[in-house]
Amino acid sequence: MAGETTAPTLRGPYRKGIARREQIVKTAAQVFGELGYVGGSLRAIAERVGASPATLIQYFGSKEGLLAAVLEDWTVRSGLSALPDGVRGVAYFRQMRDLMEFHVQNRGLLELFITLAAEATNPSHPARDFIRRRYDHGLQLWAGKLREAVDDGEIAVLTDQQIEAEVRVLIAALDGIELQWLLGADIDLPALVATHVEQAITRWQA
Repeated sequence: MAGETTAPTLRGPYRKGIARREQIVKTAAQVFGELGYVGGSLRAIAERVGASPATLIQYFGSKEGLLAAVLEDWTVRSGLSALPDGVRGVAYFRQMRDLMEFHVQNRGLLELFITLAAEATNPSHPARDFIRRRYDHGLQLWAGKLREAVDDGEIAVLTDQQIEAEVRVLIAALDGIELQWLLGADIDLPALVATHVEQAITRWQA
């Protein structure tokens, strides 16, 4: 009909190029999750996708460029699991079980983050700034939710210093439980995290 527009359809080489790029990013994420950024060579990634290292350079410019694409993709995909920001206070923390369910269903995303986070303790690691920003964002968000719980009278009054300490310990505990699960510990990740969160809430209410 006149005046109507239709969305452009990707065809031919361009569509194939996008699909190829997505395949490389997905494969690189798997390799970096298994071997780390340092151990995951361009050659190893190229072999898995049936290409040459030169092809990867053609798409991403460098190994660091490929890592940047992997982290961007990780942000988008893990964002699908982000806990709703509109949930206030204690109820927000009780959603951690849902987040762990997402990790169980998407083990590779968790493995990639944990591996890069450990490597990023090296000041020269190219993912260091990304990992630090992720932790800073989580700290600020969770601290805000804990302040909401205080304001709503759900828990006892906590100082800003106490709130920051509680959130840092909670993040560390969840990371530790996730790491044990990745290492093959016979645990129910969502259930164990839910139990720990309830124990923390009980302590905050005391």
